[in-house]
Amino acid sequence: MAAQVQAYILIQTEVGKAAQVAQEVHGIAGVTAADDVTGPYDVIAKAEARTVDDLGKLVVAKIQAVEGITRTLTCPIVHL
Repeated sequence: MAAQVQAYILIQTEVGKAAQVAQEVHGIAGVTAADDVTGPYDVIAKAEARTVDDLGKLVVAKIQAVEGITRTLTCPIVHL
């Protein structure tokens, strides 16, 4: 079954950890992209999952477990 829920995950990291975090997050199953950015967030990732619950589990159990991450903000994509 194809992914039904997509989201951008905005990630803040410890100073100097953005590149390492982006690389590690990009390797997590369900994450389709992860890039270093400038501004209030250090990394923006795009992820997909079958359900909102699965997306939440991906963020909490996998992404937030990456060393160097201090805060995440999940922004589900809506199609208006």
